[in-house]
Amino acid sequence: MRTTTGAARRQSKKRLFKRAKGYVGGRRKLLRSVKETTLRAGVFAYRDRRVKKREFRKLWITRLSAACRMRGLRYSQFIDGLNRAGLELDRKTLSEMAIHNPADFDVVFAKVQEALAAKA
Repeated sequence: MRTTTGAARRQSKKRLFKRAKGYVGGRRKLLRSVKETTLRAGVFAYRDRRVKKREFRKLWITRLSAACRMRGLRYSQFIDGLNRAGLELDRKTLSEMAIHNPADFDVVFAKVQEALAAKA
């Protein structure tokens, strides 16, 4: 006869229900629903850890683009100038700099413009 109340089974169910804490209705109380919901939640969490990186990069680029256009350059030209000037600042740093330290961003922007002028 198959046992349904062993220690391993109880621990397994306890672990699942612990993961479903905070869910609403049967998603928190019914074993089958809990299994389905936690599996689905895990899939979304895995996917969105990667999507989050993409979304933040898009945000930084949008901010940088706005900051560059205010100063008279397109984003692509700015990045080209950064590479030519040999400045290895990432988009996150530049974005934060443009928002919180516009004076420092202006210094970087001037170096980029110098590099672009030397190219022409």
